[in-house]
Parts: sequence; structure tokens; C-alpha cells
Amino acid sequence: MDVIFMGTPDFAVPVLKALIDSEGHQVTAVVTQPDKARGRSGSLSFTPVKKVALEHDIPVYTPKKVKDPEFVEVLRGISCDVIVVVAFGQLLSKEILELPAYGCINVHASLLPRWRGAAPIQWSILEGDAATGITTMQMDEGLDTGDILLKKEIPLTAEETGESLFEKLSGIGGPLLLETLERAEQGTLEPVTQKDEESTYARMLTKELGRLDFSWKAEKLERYVRGLNSWPSAYTEFKGKMLKIWRAEVVPENTDLAPGTVAEVGKDSFSIQTGDGLLRLLEIQLEGKKRMSAGDFMRGMKIQNGETL
Repeated sequence: MDVIFMGTPDFAVPVLKALIDSEGHQVTAVVTQPDKARGRSGSLSFTPVKKVALEHDIPVYTPKKVKDPEFVEVLRGISCDVIVVVAFGQLLSKEILELPAYGCINVHASLLPRWRGAAPIQWSILEGDAATGITTMQMDEGLDTGDILLKKEIPLTAEETGESLFEKLSGIGGPLLLETLERAEQGTLEPVTQKDEESTYARMLTKELGRLDFSWKAEKLERYVRGLNSWPSAYTEFKGKMLKIWRAEVVPENTDLAPGTVAEVGKDSFSIQTGDGLLRLLEIQLEGKKRMSAGDFMRGMKIQNGETL
């Protein structure tokens, strides 16, 4: 197939590379978000997808609005059997969706209809899902509402972080897409309509989302520590400075102390009373300092029972 690829961040790169390396498919163009100015110099920075495309001499287009009639005409002039979309960042118009013979196929990082939206990887951890995966979907005009083509499920481990799950799922997308395209050509796909009543929405991550509320249960707080690693990260305040929490564990015990109070101080860790249970901090980072074990942190700053975060 001749493929137009639409994608932007690191997550989309393995899928693009799988298409480039495949037999029987040709990436005729890449469409990605416009270059952004970085730093004080204002020098332009390419998206990860654009960098890969240029390395393989693939034509790259960076429209501000992919729906603009002028750009739709550009797409019409590119040889295309299917448009593959992976974390592109813009919604497609009906005109674009109907342009290729095989339509537009999206590679989405969840088991649809669960976690439609911008941040499905992190929300699957934040909400304590037992499993997640990758879905290929025949796109329509809605937000991740199209018919399901294929799924690949993986279990979520108790140690899973947003970063580790990102790596796992990005590696699954390419093979699942190639299987989807092969079956599309063979006419053996059996699209499944999504049940809207079973859908959940993965809203965009913000820095404020990482601010921990110690009135929550320890289990929820620990999921936020893992799910928001590496961005925006889970954090609180200690002695007037931001304290990022990179690794923690749940202790199923309670004290009479108020949530947010240091309840136990050990040699290599300290624990905070929550709404239910203790949260033992194992790896942290104080504002202006490097990331370190709680033990190393405590050797440089004394922590006492009864102090509050």
C-alpha cells in the first residue's frame, strides 16, 4: 500500500519505522505538527516523526490546520491507499477520512472504548486498570469513536510507570498496524462498533494534576506516583519547596495523625499518613536538587515524626 503517515511525538516513531521497514508498503508522505521555537535562541525544533521522515528522504508536510481546503488539495495529489494516524494532534475532516480507498486507520494506546482522548497510557495506571493495550481503529469524525479493527492486550504490573508503559505500548503498535493493513488488503477484517456507554475519557495531563492530596487513599497516591512518572510527576511541598515523589509504596497501616503528616521515619525511607494507609517514600527530589533515594535525602535533611507535607 501507499501510505500517508500522520503523527507527531516519540510514541508514533516506532510505528512509522515499522512501515518504512516493511515489505509491500511505501510511505509516500509524512504529515506532522509545525516546527516549534525552542529556548532563548528561538531555533526551530522538529517533531520526532519529522526527524525520522527526513532521515529516510520522505516528503514532510507541517500544516497548521490539516483541515484547510488548500492542504486537502495537497493530500489529493499524493499517492495514497490509506492514511495511518498515530498521536497526530489534530482531528481530520470527513473529506480527509474519505480520501483513501482504505480510509484512515488510527493506532491508539488503549483498549477502546476505554480511555479515548489525549493521555490513555497514564490514565490506565492512575485508575488502577488490570490491563491495557493497543487498538487499531477505522477513524470517523469523532474523538476515538471509530470501529475497532484489532486489539493487543497486555497486563499492567504493580511496578508499571507511565514511562515504562509508554515504551511497551509504542513497541506493540507497529506490528499490530502491519497486521491490520495485511488483513485490510485481504478483506478479512471484522470491524466492531464501539459501545459509547462503555467509554471513558483520558483528559490531557497538566502539571496541576501531579499535586498530591494526602486525604486520598495510599493506593491511589501510589498509582499517581507511578502513572505521572516521568511527566508531570507527582509532587507535594516540604518546608516551602516542591518535593517530587518518584517512587513509593503502600503500607496498609494507619495512625491517629492527620493526612499529610510524617508518621514513621526509618533508616532509608519515611512514611506519610494518608486518608487510608501510609505512603512510604522511597525515591524523591527536592526543588533545586537531583533525584535521589529517600535514605540519601534524609542524610542531608533531617525528617521528624509530626512534620507535614
